[in-house]
Amino acid sequence: MSRNILIAPSILSADFANLKDEIKKVEKAGADWIHIDVMDGHFVPNITIGPQVVQSLRKETSITFDVHLMIENPQKFIDSFAQAGADYITIHYEACENNLDEVINKIKSHNKKTGISIKPKTPVNVLTPLLNKIDLVLIMSVEPGFGGQKYIETSTEKIRQLRTISPEKLIIEVDGGINQNTAGLAVNAGADVLVAGAYIYGAKDTKQAINSLKIV
Repeated sequence: MSRNILIAPSILSADFANLKDEIKKVEKAGADWIHIDVMDGHFVPNITIGPQVVQSLRKETSITFDVHLMIENPQKFIDSFAQAGADYITIHYEACENNLDEVINKIKSHNKKTGISIKPKTPVNVLTPLLNKIDLVLIMSVEPGFGGQKYIETSTEKIRQLRTISPEKLIIEVDGGINQNTAGLAVNAGADVLVAGAYIYGAKDTKQAINSLKIV
């Protein structure tokens, strides 16, 4: 059965001085979602944007906002990002493994789609008790924190394992080192959504770059 593969350009690789135009550019070129990486300098060694930027961008487009919280204590910020206009809110298993149900319920209370992400060294089976409670799992195929890294080959088997144990409706998203070559590995293993930053925003032809991921 063929699947509709969704492409989510990551604005981590965009020109931050022109975010509105950068989003409109990829939207016009065929992007399905916009992936927004939120980093706090603690959970990952980098700092990016907060809810106010998301709120400002929300006024400029109706495209799906896929907000990835790479932060400690995400429960403190769920309300802010939900109110700012996030459509999907994804938290990290490693950031709140002791209160995951609480954080999941908080996201759901805002009627937002709920995602959980795992780092490359975290095994898929830790998610088994949660798969019926969430909408999306984000497999990090690089160590989170910086764009432009190389795809970790063992991610492919993690995607395949997750697809085997997950409910049919669960969305599997992959983020890190995605390009025309690695996209095929992820999709063939069972991925539904491909996050790509440097590959799309660094391309001379944005539409061609997005299309090259859709047809793998």
